[in-house]
Amino acid sequence: MNIAEEYTKLTKKKVITIFILISIIFFIVAISATLGSYKIDLHEVYIIILKGLMRSLCNVEITEKYNVIWNLRLPRITMGVIAGFALACSGAVIQAILRNPLASPFTIGINSAASFGATLAICLGLGVVSNYLVAGNAFLFSLIQALLMLGIARYKGVAPEKLILAGIALTYIYSALTTLILFFSEPNAVKEVYFWMVGSLSKATWKNIPISFAITAAIFPILLWKAWDLNLIMSAGDEVAKSLGVDVEKTCIVVMIISALLTSGVICFTGNIPFVCLITPHICRIIIGNDNRFLIPASGLLGSTIILIADIVSRRVIAPVILPIGAVLSFVGGPFFLYLLLKKKREYW
Repeated sequence: MNIAEEYTKLTKKKVITIFILISIIFFIVAISATLGSYKIDLHEVYIIILKGLMRSLCNVEITEKYNVIWNLRLPRITMGVIAGFALACSGAVIQAILRNPLASPFTIGINSAASFGATLAICLGLGVVSNYLVAGNAFLFSLIQALLMLGIARYKGVAPEKLILAGIALTYIYSALTTLILFFSEPNAVKEVYFWMVGSLSKATWKNIPISFAITAAIFPILLWKAWDLNLIMSAGDEVAKSLGVDVEKTCIVVMIISALLTSGVICFTGNIPFVCLITPHICRIIIGNDNRFLIPASGLLGSTIILIADIVSRRVIAPVILPIGAVLSFVGGPFFLYLLLKKKREYW
């Protein structure tokens, strides 16, 4: 088999993997929608979803089952799909641009900045967006952190180790400020901040879903557009990439900023769901390799799948109590990540 045929075969495998992931998501969405105290069959879920999508075109009878699926369960599920997709895509490109398997949007301090902003809103009532005080604050401070990283990159260069160390340093600062505020806050406020920091899909509504979806839909094509540059930077290094015409500094800055936007556009509504953006790209690299043209969408789809499965576990393990999805992901994902590192048969990074 020559090189062209081998490349075609590998490309087909990657495309098939992406379509399989899409099919799995559609199936898990329906399964998730059937779970709850109100029992609804699988085929009824698909019918209700189709009716909801067709509602603007024709009259649809609003039944009790329709309200349960469309107004109670689907917002949570839809936000899970968007959150998993956005966080995993962001994790994949951050790992590529920093050339570090432990890098993620949270490594550069995005989650700590968002947590600090949310804490200000919850405990002190300080914020700039009255209708979305907590979400607005989380998003704002995520952007501030992204701008700080941009300033550090311009001042000290875009060396991966410098950006990671700067992100860690700023993370400690935000964590210290958050701890001080919580120390002097009321117990109820501390409890609310805690549940925000461990992540949840419980507050997802049809009002905030379009915001996260619009941010994700706008940024995802930019990430794909930068996929070739990321491939060169990750595989060949900065100097070779520059010799081939890639503006490494500009690419790093653009990717860092839009990844921060992508992450903050989700966690401002869901709270911190950190683990999916770290482990998902690793799993996809094992399956389809390092080509970011396929790795980015595959990571996003697998991220959605992982979030949906984790949400099912969080809702069913001690039902009717719903566990924080971030805690479930970390509890299950940590050992699984160790397994991948210890049992992998070949180098994939």
